[in-house]
Amino acid sequence: MNINIELLKEFEKTIDTINPETGDIPIKILGFGEISLVFEIIGDPEQLAYKRIPIFENEKQVRRHIWAYNEYCKIIENDIGIILPEHKVIWFLDDKGKIQFYSIQAKINPESVGNKIIHQVSDDEIEVLILLVLRELKKVWTLNKENPDLEIGLDGQVSNFVLIEYDSKNPNVTENSKLLYLDTSTPMLRKNGMEAMEAELFLNSTPSFLRFLIKAFFIQDVLDRYYDLRLVIIDLLANFFKEQLPKIIPRLIKRVNIFLKEEVSEFQIDPITFIEVQKYYKSDKMIWVIFQKARRIDRYIKTKLLKKNYDFYLPEKIKR
Repeated sequence: MNINIELLKEFEKTIDTINPETGDIPIKILGFGEISLVFEIIGDPEQLAYKRIPIFENEKQVRRHIWAYNEYCKIIENDIGIILPEHKVIWFLDDKGKIQFYSIQAKINPESVGNKIIHQVSDDEIEVLILLVLRELKKVWTLNKENPDLEIGLDGQVSNFVLIEYDSKNPNVTENSKLLYLDTSTPMLRKNGMEAMEAELFLNSTPSFLRFLIKAFFIQDVLDRYYDLRLVIIDLLANFFKEQLPKIIPRLIKRVNIFLKEEVSEFQIDPITFIEVQKYYKSDKMIWVIFQKARRIDRYIKTKLLKKNYDFYLPEKIKR
């Protein structure tokens, strides 16, 4: 993977996080997370997807995160057997001496990502896709069960999985299809109960007037859910509300419960109900809507009143 750091440094010189596609280095937005911007550089022969994560304040923090990232990816790939795209993380100081951090992956066909596929295939094939995801999750929690001093977390939302060799002109999902996992930039890894990454760094993306409350009541709860297989599955199901496919959720719940009974009975996970998936989604939706509104207020204060830069990209209103 050949990464042109000088090109990224040039990109940082003119980036406008409100309108990131208007800088001197032409980019195309591929996606975004709650704190990150994912883009490709137009004309880049390397065909890479760059995830910009501007949360680090010193080199010590960066080096710890890189160690956690590398350890997480190694375990995911070598010990668990989940397929990852070619990947790397880099960091550098921009011309203002500020740390800029990028998680970089080989670009994949955007039409082959799970949240695109579910709008292209039949309900039967969506069910098969979810079964494939569940079997990837099983690999993770099997490792956790066999290694009491090690715990791996995973974000199981369908948007984090890519169907390998998927043909969008002839969409097809079978039980023999193979998946690739995308979301490795937040290395959810615990050794002897200790978080490998410095989770509080993600508070840097939150408005200063909310940080105490988020730290006290929110951040640990968000992290913990990704180490709990049942909650990861509920989160996977609840995301179909956001994807505007609520009618298929009861069918998927039925399939999930068969999976829990027949394929992961050793975990003794209680069956999942529609009511709790719906309740989970409503709660999660409310939290993120409030959070994004607070971030917009924070951006206005910093950029309009204090005339400072705002480091994070905030997408337009997300349909939830």
